[in-house]
Amino acid sequence: MTPLAWIVVMSFAGGLLSVLVASVFAFAARPNWVPVLISYAIGALLGASFLEVLPHAIEAAESPEKAAMNVLAGIMLFFVLEKLVLWRHCHDEGCAGHEHGGGQHGHGHGHDHGRSGLLILVGDTFHNFVDGILIAAAFVESTPLGIVTALAIIAHEIPQEVGDFLILLHSGYSRTRALVFNLLSSLATLVGGILAYFALSHVQSLVPVFLALAAASMIYVAVADLIPGLHKRTELRATAQQVLLIAAGIASIVFAHPLAERALG
Repeated sequence: MTPLAWIVVMSFAGGLLSVLVASVFAFAARPNWVPVLISYAIGALLGASFLEVLPHAIEAAESPEKAAMNVLAGIMLFFVLEKLVLWRHCHDEGCAGHEHGGGQHGHGHGHDHGRSGLLILVGDTFHNFVDGILIAAAFVESTPLGIVTALAIIAHEIPQEVGDFLILLHSGYSRTRALVFNLLSSLATLVGGILAYFALSHVQSLVPVFLALAAASMIYVAVADLIPGLHKRTELRATAQQVLLIAAGIASIVFAHPLAERALG
């Protein structure tokens, strides 16, 4: 096959496989498990951001300061985006729900009006786009390197996609909608791969910005939207469970990290 054919096949398969494997796990989770497993999702998000995405963003940027500025700008962007989602909800359904439902934020479905899910989908799309660029760059270099890179991306995407899927369920999406939106987001890998093949030098210059935005979305959703909900359960047993699941989420990224580092570093 030609390099372009390899890029199309592996970009499409990479995004599809990582989402499908993650969805199998998430579909197996009972609905009452979702609020508990959100702790795992927080760990996966923070682990992916600080151990995988941010180091690559800093390495690709002109300077660490520029990378930090991009992440800071991204956090501000997602804050404004979340405000716009809240503003739209106020005008469509009235604002009473914010005040009366706020005491249960972080529990059950739909209490954040879908905004965590929206923000994570936006950030995941940026991340998938960059994955496509990395796959294309590797195949332009050599077919074996491209295959290894694509497999590494699938491996390190799976735990993060599990976390993303759980957040969508927690945010009020049905299982079917969560799967469909994750699949649509995964198509950004294919788009990034094709664009990078035809304009690699131009597209690669945007990689630091896209990586910073992806990291910003993960950090913002984990810290601003999800962690405050955990504090509503203050008993020692619940706290210990949350800490262990957050650690498990980080550990899943740590175990997937060496393969990705070897291929992408």
